[in-house]
Amino acid sequence: MSLKQFEKELAVAEYRSDDKTWFPKWVARYASVTEQSKTETFNVSVDLAIKFSRSLLENGCPAWQRLQAVRAVEAYRNLIHLDGRPSLLEMKRALERIVAQEKDASPGVRDEAQIVGIIDPNAPQIIQDLRRELRLQGKLMRTELAYVKWVQRFLNHFGTEDPTLLDEASIRKFLTYLAVERSVAVSTQNQAKSALLFLFQRVLQRELEFLDFAPASKAAKLPVVLNRDEIDRMMVQFQGNKQLMFWLMYGAGLRHLECRRLRIKDVEIDEGVILVRSGKGEKDRITMLPQRTKQALIEQIERVRSQHRQDLKDGLGEVYLPYALARKYPNESQKFGWQWLFPSHKLSRDPKTDKLMRHHVGSTYFANAFNRALVRAEIVKNAVPHSLRHSFATHLLEDGTDIRTVQELMGHKDLSTTQIYLHVMNKPGLNVKSPLDRMSENV
Repeated sequence: MSLKQFEKELAVAEYRSDDKTWFPKWVARYASVTEQSKTETFNVSVDLAIKFSRSLLENGCPAWQRLQAVRAVEAYRNLIHLDGRPSLLEMKRALERIVAQEKDASPGVRDEAQIVGIIDPNAPQIIQDLRRELRLQGKLMRTELAYVKWVQRFLNHFGTEDPTLLDEASIRKFLTYLAVERSVAVSTQNQAKSALLFLFQRVLQRELEFLDFAPASKAAKLPVVLNRDEIDRMMVQFQGNKQLMFWLMYGAGLRHLECRRLRIKDVEIDEGVILVRSGKGEKDRITMLPQRTKQALIEQIERVRSQHRQDLKDGLGEVYLPYALARKYPNESQKFGWQWLFPSHKLSRDPKTDKLMRHHVGSTYFANAFNRALVRAEIVKNAVPHSLRHSFATHLLEDGTDIRTVQELMGHKDLSTTQIYLHVMNKPGLNVKSPLDRMSENV
């Protein structure tokens, strides 16, 4: 009866059609491996799930099948036990990593035309070559746009369209010019350097000698942090999705771009976590999902679901997929889990494929509202949306959270990056009184 009930519940649940086909088979196999009766409710535990996955491995099942099997057990837990416990998140994440490794190791056919997509044939040949190589390397569109801009500026600086006429000395002169005459930030100079190295080493296939150039000066700046009263005054200025974005950036420490790029499948409400995919440095991490956001997230997900259904009826419903996944899985881009949590109200054309898609909201969607909120809340600090992330880390440390935990939640590679927030805490641990105040006590 238990397996039949699972099939009945699964038929009306929001799962993919192939999941509905295979999940009952995996759950039946789970019952056999764990020696449980198929007519009674199965026990689900982490140990039993591990035993099940190991038995599949011993029988030669690849990682993607083991992942599907664990997802099936998780679906059974959700639909029959009606409970989000025990958590199988760590198992799924480990299997996802193995799946990615197996894909990278497979010798599949590389269809360059599909990966590269559409490139303007009227652009200079070097720009076409640059875009092609960037796409073959799987770089993000925002990286592509930045690299193209820097290569164009580099060529314009020397008055040529032929980079083969330039060399290491030219790169040194340009990077020094940016630092000395343009006074750019360190990050800006580093981005220009990365673009030029990619051009010479990847596109032109040239070995470069040591680059000795004047580095941009790095100013020692403390992050702008909003105190708790300012957070309260700001929070009431937002409504709807903008308020939800405010909550997520402050409550989970998300970067502005990370928040805009959240997909439905990245928000695990039952588990109470957010999976941040391809954050800074292309790193994934897990952060907390604030309890306060749960109801708003459920409502937003349902709004996205309704909009996605309408898009599908209109013959649309595709979204951009990273790392050539759209080529490997042609139908995946229409699946609900891949849809953006904060989709744009307008459709737009993908610059690589020219397909009409629904992208996530742009950078000004929240930023403009944030600037208006600063004025209405009468806050004079030079705050930006990223200040919410700074405030998240600072307030956690003020509340006594271990700095290593904060480092993990923020996704910082180096602890020294997290330690900067110790300098802006309201209570840095030093009981120091101003000499002026001491003087006034004796007057």
